[in-house]
Amino acid sequence: MISAVRVVVPAHDEEALIDGCLAALGTAAAQVPVPVDVLVVLDACSDATASVCARHGARTVSVPWRNVGAARAFGFAGAQEPDVWLATTDADSRVAPDWLTAQLHLADSGADAVLGVIDVDDWSAHRPGIREAFLRLYDGTERGRTGQHRHVHGASLGVRASAYRRVGGFAPLAVGEDRDLADRLDAEPGLTVVRSTAVRATTSARRNPRAAGGFGDLLAALR
Repeated sequence: MISAVRVVVPAHDEEALIDGCLAALGTAAAQVPVPVDVLVVLDACSDATASVCARHGARTVSVPWRNVGAARAFGFAGAQEPDVWLATTDADSRVAPDWLTAQLHLADSGADAVLGVIDVDDWSAHRPGIREAFLRLYDGTERGRTGQHRHVHGASLGVRASAYRRVGGFAPLAVGEDRDLADRLDAEPGLTVVRSTAVRATTSARRNPRAAGGFGDLLAALR
């Protein structure tokens, strides 16, 4: 059984969006019967992200790297107990109220890692056709659908601490750190990786993506 949860949120100059992220995490944390520790890793922030976090009572730590993989890894470094669940989302995302409940249910049913899905909150900044192309790519992951999927997003991911350490944790990659970890979890004998549409987060579709090759670039490339 899972005894505690740590949620890590990497953030680089996210004062405009992290309020919604932390409010949603507070709602999700209130639904589970174990302690939930939310840690925001302030990665080379020069804005008021830290002040917004303080208003929510979220713990913060500052790092200078501007590297999302290193930031996620740093946030998880102190969680050593094997029965701790490590979850991560992004500062521009809002997890569903049952985001942690669904993960812990799967963990208690034997999952060592859970890969969730994302929804996009606003398509107005994108050219016509992007929303439809996204929905084709993510067909089968709509709200209310159940079952497996093929996607990996750092905005909606969780892993048992023992499994996380077993595969070496997040690599210090500026992009693709989530898929890299998922690939190693998939390849590790004896681990159970569940891809669940029940684990959801709503993310922004901003036109100024923070990482080259990340989700923002994926949207821009859709046809």
